[in-house]
Amino acid sequence: MNLSDVMAELESLGSAQTRKIYSKHGADEAMFGVKVADLKKVAKKIKGQQGLAYELFDTQNIDAMYLAGIVADGSEMPRKQLEHWAKLACWHMIYSYSVPGVAAESPFARPLALKWIKSRKENISSCGWATYSGLISITEDAHLDLDEIRTLLKMVEDHINTAPGRTRYNMNGFVISVGTYVKPLLKAAKSTAKRIGEVQVDMGDTSCKVPFAPDYIAKVEAMDRVGKKRKTAKC
Repeated sequence: MNLSDVMAELESLGSAQTRKIYSKHGADEAMFGVKVADLKKVAKKIKGQQGLAYELFDTQNIDAMYLAGIVADGSEMPRKQLEHWAKLACWHMIYSYSVPGVAAESPFARPLALKWIKSRKENISSCGWATYSGLISITEDAHLDLDEIRTLLKMVEDHINTAPGRTRYNMNGFVISVGTYVKPLLKAAKSTAKRIGEVQVDMGDTSCKVPFAPDYIAKVEAMDRVGKKRKTAKC
């Protein structure tokens, strides 16, 4: 399948109802409204086509961009391409999930995450926190810089209240990820979660809520799943 073939299939899979849902979640009009489950079916047809993934992302159609994130292999992504994707990501589903899912599995995950976290742009900083969260979810603790992660927890505590909305959401998610996936830092994550408390983010005309970090971490701990790593950073 080439780009035209894939875009035609995405258009056929789109629906007014899904477009309505995505719009409530802040998506713009550049979309067909394809359910993620259907995007994953299309992804199976074009698996391994890295160049096509790049073309799909550059359409700036959010369905195509999300699909690109499913298809792309982070281990083969040049740093320049990842930087391009982060800058182009215009919707929180793209810069909080699609791009970080690929970036976290690239050789540049850590340096890019640290760079992006410092950005004043909401989409970039959000992508940074989500990328680091993805990185720690798939990396053995022995290969993580625990002191650096402690510093980032302190950064969350100090700056979460003044950060842009979606950046706050992903900073809160980072605390949850540390408490969930990095067993040596469970206590530190729980302390940070307790101090930041309930995080407020405008979720638009939806019923979505920001996860309450202390409860989320406690639930994972109760299931005895703290430190259980994921096979992939992608959703």
